Amino acid sequence: MRSTRSTTRKRSLADLLTGLTAVLGLVVLGLLCPAVAQAQSPGVLATGLHIADGRLVEGNGNDFVMRGVNHAHTWYPSRTQSLADVKALGANTVRVVLADGHRWSANSATDVANVVAQCKANRLICVLEVHDTTGYGEDGAAGTLDEAADYWIGLKNVLAGQENYIVINIGNEPWGNTDPAGWTVPTIAAVQKLRNAGFQHTIMVDAPNWGQDWQGVMRANAQSVYAADTTGNLIFSIHMYSVFDTAQEITDYLNAFVNAKLPIVIGEFGGPADQYGDPDEDTMMATAVQLKLGYLAWSWSGNTDPILDLALNFDPKQLSSWGQRIFNGVNGIAQTSKEATVYGGTSADTQAPTAPGTPAASAVTATSVTLGWTAATDNVGVAGYDVVRISGGTETDAAASTTNSVTVTGLTASTAYTFAVYARDAAGNRSARSATVNVTTGSAPTGICSVAYRIVGEWPGGFQGGITLRNTGTAAINGWKLVFVFADGQTVSNMWGGTATQSGGTVSVAPASYTSTVPVGGSVDVGFIGTKGATNTAPTAFTLNGSACTVS
Repeated sequence: MRSTRSTTRKRSLADLLTGLTAVLGLVVLGLLCPAVAQAQSPGVLATGLHIADGRLVEGNGNDFVMRGVNHAHTWYPSRTQSLADVKALGANTVRVVLADGHRWSANSATDVANVVAQCKANRLICVLEVHDTTGYGEDGAAGTLDEAADYWIGLKNVLAGQENYIVINIGNEPWGNTDPAGWTVPTIAAVQKLRNAGFQHTIMVDAPNWGQDWQGVMRANAQSVYAADTTGNLIFSIHMYSVFDTAQEITDYLNAFVNAKLPIVIGEFGGPADQYGDPDEDTMMATAVQLKLGYLAWSWSGNTDPILDLALNFDPKQLSSWGQRIFNGVNGIAQTSKEATVYGGTSADTQAPTAPGTPAASAVTATSVTLGWTAATDNVGVAGYDVVRISGGTETDAAASTTNSVTVTGLTASTAYTFAVYARDAAGNRSARSATVNVTTGSAPTGICSVAYRIVGEWPGGFQGGITLRNTGTAAINGWKLVFVFADGQTVSNMWGGTATQSGGTVSVAPASYTSTVPVGGSVDVGFIGTKGATNTAPTAFTLNGSACTVS
């Protein structure tokens, strides 16, 4: 997890050194001991969402593949509009952060009932999780899985009868890096406690090691945990951050569960690099699509690490680059999400949408272009659009969108491209291809850097800001000093990703060790908390090592 209210990191630096060796050993672990043996057939099927043959399915037996995001409800209880916003962007699932009262104020039965009702009103499957368990055994403030189970039992009257619409995620990342082998017994006990209390819902369990299982404990003990649930309606959740920074680690881990017919979902994941490494989100998403596994990105908005906000300031019109990747990128939510059939979706629809109109290009830069087109029509309804890049007779996925426009990024300067668009409906029917449009990107910037400055959030007397520094030059930047000027008396009080010194309105930022190097075409992010008066004008100019940067 990455939340505004918890400063706990996934791993300490000391753990990282040990962890790298352990992660590399995951493959060996699977060979030395059959880490996940073949799952047995489930016993009594749950009403509604349940597990069949190692997969999450709906009450009618149709596969349900989660495509969605995490939402920090317990810290932002008034932001329930977020559920409608993520649905409008194509999500079919939302994982909702709740608290049981051990660490944060407990979400009441009335509040939880309202969340479930709003999930249903927005045609979303709702994964409910208790966050107080995060890092137990290493974080002294964390609660136990047993306490979390008691919380769920206290909500039984609210949750019973909702088995078609919700999954109960007992506790978030319920074990840290201290003796993670201790995870297995309390996990089994919590599952059995809920079953003994009469819960028929599909239950989700998170891995130890802050959810990332870098020591392979969940992988090695998954079969025994699964077998302890007499209904067989249990799904495992792996959280993928910087531990999973290579394709091999990701594919090995997920395939181990799939091959054993043990259900698994990527319950949280991040893509932007941090001080511990650079997660390989492209492989995570591609492998999830290939194996038909669910994924839930962290997180909608409100992080202390702005780079993990999918939407800035809870505004769906201000998607971050991470948000654009998740919702509109290749293998993203808009391209691969299908609404649960319990809400009326059906695979009986065989009629494809009409072809979209010819795309038109606008806002062409050296690395991006915005495309817009006349919307397609469909007998049931258009679910989204896939933009493809055409080269000769080859098509390559370029972007996806739930609306009739999208910005394609990651292009090369001064290069000719050809794009076209397909429409698709909720049943997966795809239209004929639109006519094509030819676009030539602009010239590369002449400077060595560009800077994007943003206000993440404001409150009386203070604000949270973010700075993205991009290398637009032809050589890597090794070590840097970024200088800008505040015009309204603002001051920087705390910074991450860099160290700030300030004289009057002039702020000089030196990098942290993990942001010191900026590769060609790459970027680093710096976030900060500042003080302000009534006016909070953004800086208009930035210099990097004395050279002016373009401002984007």
